[in-house]
Amino acid sequence: MQIESPCVVSLTWTLSDGQDRPIDELSEPVEFFFGGDDLLPKVEEALAGHVAGDEVHLHLEPEHAFGDYKAGLVCFEDRQLFPQDLEAGMAFEGLPPGAKTPDMPQDVIYVVTEVYPSHVVLDGNHPLAGMSLRLHARVRDVRVATQEEAQARTLNSSGMTVMEASRTVFSGLH
Repeated sequence: MQIESPCVVSLTWTLSDGQDRPIDELSEPVEFFFGGDDLLPKVEEALAGHVAGDEVHLHLEPEHAFGDYKAGLVCFEDRQLFPQDLEAGMAFEGLPPGAKTPDMPQDVIYVVTEVYPSHVVLDGNHPLAGMSLRLHARVRDVRVATQEEAQARTLNSSGMTVMEASRTVFSGLH
C-alpha cells in the first residue's frame, strides 16, 4: 500500500542536526497517522507515495520543523511559585498561578532551563526550535486508518500532536 491520506504509517528514523550530530533515534517502529496532526507537513510531503521498505532522507530548515527560536518565550518567575524538588528539564503547561509575566502564552509547555534561589528561568520554545534537522526515515509498514483514527487525526490518545509530545523525547537537549 502506498502512503496517502488518510493512512497509518509505521516508521523508524534517525534525527540529527544540520551538522549531522545525532539527536534522536527511533529504532523500534512507531505508528503515525498520515494526513492529520502526527507528522510535520514537510515530513508528510516527503513520505507521500512511498511504500513499506522505502527510505526517505530529508533536510528541514527551522521554518519547516519546529520554528525559529523566539527569545520572547523565555521568562523569569519567582522560585516560590514552583515545587521544592524543581530541577532543570522539568516541564509545565502554562505558567503557574501568581506568575509575574501574565502576557506570556498559557497554552505553551515551558521547560525549566535554570533554577536559582530567587528565580526560575522558563523557556516556551520547542527544544529543537531554531535548528536545521536531517531526518533519515524508513517506512516499516503502511495500513488503512480506522474510522476512529481518521476522525481523531492522530494516533495519540491524549490529543497531543507528535510535535507537542516530542518535547518529552527531546527534553534533554535544553
